[in-house]
Amino acid sequence: MSFSITKYFFIIAGAGFICACDDYDGIDVDDIEVPEGFALSAGTSTNFLTSSFAYDTDADWLSGTYQSRFIRGDKLYDDARTSSNGYGGGLGPVYAGYSCGSCHHNAGRTKPSLWTQNSNGEYGSGDYGFSAMLIYITRKNGAFFQDYGRVLHDQAIYGVKPEGKLKVTWHYEKGTFPDGEEYELARPEYTITEWYADSIRPQDLFCTVRIPLRHVGMGQMMALDRNEIETLARKSNYPEYGISGRCNYIMERGRLQLGLSGNKAQHADLTVELGFSSDMGSTNSRYPEEICEGQSQMQGGSMMGLLYDKLDVSTEDMEDVDLYLHALSVPARRNVNDPAVKLGEQMFYQAKCHLCHVTTLHTRPRGATLLNGTNLPWLGNQTIHPYSDFLLHDMGSEIMGVGLNDNYVSGLARGNEWRTTPLWGIGLQERVNGHTYFLHDGRARNFTEAILWHGGEGEASKNLFRKMSRDQRNALIKFLESL
Repeated sequence: MSFSITKYFFIIAGAGFICACDDYDGIDVDDIEVPEGFALSAGTSTNFLTSSFAYDTDADWLSGTYQSRFIRGDKLYDDARTSSNGYGGGLGPVYAGYSCGSCHHNAGRTKPSLWTQNSNGEYGSGDYGFSAMLIYITRKNGAFFQDYGRVLHDQAIYGVKPEGKLKVTWHYEKGTFPDGEEYELARPEYTITEWYADSIRPQDLFCTVRIPLRHVGMGQMMALDRNEIETLARKSNYPEYGISGRCNYIMERGRLQLGLSGNKAQHADLTVELGFSSDMGSTNSRYPEEICEGQSQMQGGSMMGLLYDKLDVSTEDMEDVDLYLHALSVPARRNVNDPAVKLGEQMFYQAKCHLCHVTTLHTRPRGATLLNGTNLPWLGNQTIHPYSDFLLHDMGSEIMGVGLNDNYVSGLARGNEWRTTPLWGIGLQERVNGHTYFLHDGRARNFTEAILWHGGEGEASKNLFRKMSRDQRNALIKFLESL
């Protein structure tokens, strides 16, 4: 679907008539300048949708063969895989989701079953019949368990046992802003039940849960100018606010690379092959072994009959999925002339959120390259506004005794370090996916809670937010909803 930029600016210019002039806490919002061009989030890959398909729409630069491949990749992304070994088969034997789209509905964050529990505190199946979450487990020394690997697969095909089930206990803490408005934070405590093999003692285990990331701006992220990111790491030291971002470097495809994707910037690509393998149990050229290879339930018995010599998914298919992800467009900002949004943008800067959620970055001239070598030059030489520096930051460990430290090491990233989440498109998550669960495990039920969970390098911004008046806080949230 195509929209002209001229038409879009006519639309947003009219938004100012919603409230021609207002005054918030003595600040004349007519004096607040919205940086020009920030509405066009991703250059030529910007879309102007506000519907449930705002994340799941192709960029205008797609045409010809690439358009056909995008459509094919979209189908492969969404179609449910089965336990058969025919086309679309290869699910399992154990798995976390039955398709990419099952966890990334409409290329977003499928509503997790995080808050759906039975009387025993175990997760329900959620709106889509499964948990829509990833469960990472390690020994306390960082090593994996031989019978489980790095991900606990809580789903399995018929005749196979899921590796375990997740149980949550919620701990709540109430707080009050200086102006008297109350809030509540909820911290999950995770335990594992129904281990398929010998139970692992809780005291020997680190467990962290991830709800899926939005697949917004993936192509632009892969096309980022790496030198610019590394320059940000060298210059993003703000001792007055305790902020100092750093790069994550990981060994991938046999060489050391800058990490960009994932909660901890622990990958240098979009992990299509890893997703097929680890999330769905589908073998491929990069990961040709079953994910449960070496497990005790693999030794003899009916399990051996589930294995085939043929790989479950071809490299060509995976590159079409990779193309689909790279070619998804990014929703433009909305209501940029709304006085409340303009005030909220000023509050965003006043709280120093922009020091980590960097507003403007650039892509390298040659664009991005897909997993099988196809180049996408259309992603090159773009000015984009992802609201992220894609660097690691210490998010603290002291809120409610645990904070956001999940004790999970990824590359150079420690347990308390997280990649700055790109905010573009975040204001449409409720429209696209029907929920406002944020942060890596969805513990934040709204924007306010997400901000209040910031510790460590985010502590100063959180405290500045706390000191704002209610109108200013609400305006900042309104600004986030415009992204």
